[in-house]
Amino acid sequence: MPQTRDTSAASPARRSRPSVSDDDARLHELGYPRALTRRVNGFGNWAMSATIINFITGIMYSLGLVMVSGGPLVMVWGWAFVGLMVLFVGASMAEINSALPTSGALYYWSAKLAKRHGAVWSWYTGWLNFAGQIAGTASADFGAATFIQALAAAQYSSYTPTAQGTLVIYAVVLAVHGLLNTFTVRLVAGLNKVAVWWLLIGAAVIVGWLAVFPTRHTSASFAFTHFVNGTGFHSGIYAGLIGLLFSAGTFTGFDASAHMSEETVHAAIAAPKGIVRSIAFSWTAGFVLIVALAFSMTDYDTQAGAAVPPLVVFTGALGATPAKLLMLVVIGSMLFCGLANMTSNSRQIFAFSRDGAMPGSRWWRTVRKGTPVNAVWFAAVGAFALAVPSLWSTTAFPAIVSINVIGLFGSYSIAIWLRLRQGDAFERGPWHLGRYSLPVARIAITWVVLSSVLFLLPQVSPITAKNFNYAPVAFGIVLMIATTWWFISARRHFHGPISYGTPEELAQQETEL
Repeated sequence: MPQTRDTSAASPARRSRPSVSDDDARLHELGYPRALTRRVNGFGNWAMSATIINFITGIMYSLGLVMVSGGPLVMVWGWAFVGLMVLFVGASMAEINSALPTSGALYYWSAKLAKRHGAVWSWYTGWLNFAGQIAGTASADFGAATFIQALAAAQYSSYTPTAQGTLVIYAVVLAVHGLLNTFTVRLVAGLNKVAVWWLLIGAAVIVGWLAVFPTRHTSASFAFTHFVNGTGFHSGIYAGLIGLLFSAGTFTGFDASAHMSEETVHAAIAAPKGIVRSIAFSWTAGFVLIVALAFSMTDYDTQAGAAVPPLVVFTGALGATPAKLLMLVVIGSMLFCGLANMTSNSRQIFAFSRDGAMPGSRWWRTVRKGTPVNAVWFAAVGAFALAVPSLWSTTAFPAIVSINVIGLFGSYSIAIWLRLRQGDAFERGPWHLGRYSLPVARIAITWVVLSSVLFLLPQVSPITAKNFNYAPVAFGIVLMIATTWWFISARRHFHGPISYGTPEELAQQETEL
């Protein structure tokens, strides 16, 4: 059970801090001056992670995967199981975030928690998190572009979706999100609050419409127990495990609350709560949406084989016009998700560059009016490059999702494992798990290892050049670049997070500015 009082055997200096809500003083203790504008409250911090998890986006875009890899059985109960596992991961991360509330988050935590070779742990954690963050931005905005094309084709019979058209729309969406993130943190935080209400009201509208207006629904036995193996593999167990990726691909990006720590008021408490509450909210609301969808799958084979299954499910249950309106709700959710992803991504790039770990670090750590503008555009361009293979690969989007999950959860697991190795020596922050800390961490790491392996495996058979899961290749390239650069150059100049001075020196510097 989460606690709000530090009962750990913390050092006297740690216990004597006058107030855990003195965010800038704590940041100075961690070695950083205040660079970003601290204007985000607890709700805004939670909203950031909830918007990035964005259960509507994840469920709608990955629906086709689970409809052939397990069907309603895995869709409903897989969501319940995976959500619980991710809650363990988030809770373990939250207590680390409470102890070390910085924008660097995962890579900073790894450096401070490692007993030896902190710089190496920090380096790989940061690069995994960077790859996952870039892929997160790509998956949300590429999904929006795909659904925009599907809606256009439904509205105009003469319009034919193409891979080139999707990429053009995707580029425009990225550019708009880049421009929005170029402006103040307050604007983006405000949009994230709107996004949460969009999620709540939008999900209520979709569920309500699917529950009330269809002339018929499937049976409860079908919605909760029907199993499908359309993967081409003979093993039903394998198909069901692949189907878990439908849920695992949705529950990502909640580290955004940690990356926003230096912009959040009372960060040592608000940011950890943001992580846990965003997962719990998405888990609960998403389950209701999934059940509503399962009861609406009255022409399963046709819906499962569609290019955009949600549109066909909506149309079959409600008719063309209501289906298009619901598609607007879904597209809006995806656009909000992409915006929040880019915000989180840019903060990770800023923090990693601040410690000299990115190529051209001096450029990417530049802050203008409290916003890391250059890092924003780095994120936009990187996300676009990741989606270019969509021009020739039909599995580009699943691969992007795989990179997103493996990168993020890989970085999560390193930090959690290092915290686990510390045992009782870990100095807790004001939000922690008490005696449940170590058991929760063990469960979290076990789940991350399992889900990461699943995302690297082929998802359909027979395997061809067009449906090959290139996630292992892309992931391998990231690790190869990080490793090569480490041995050629970085091991001589990257020593982990940089301390910019003593707390007193940093406070004095800010006073003089």
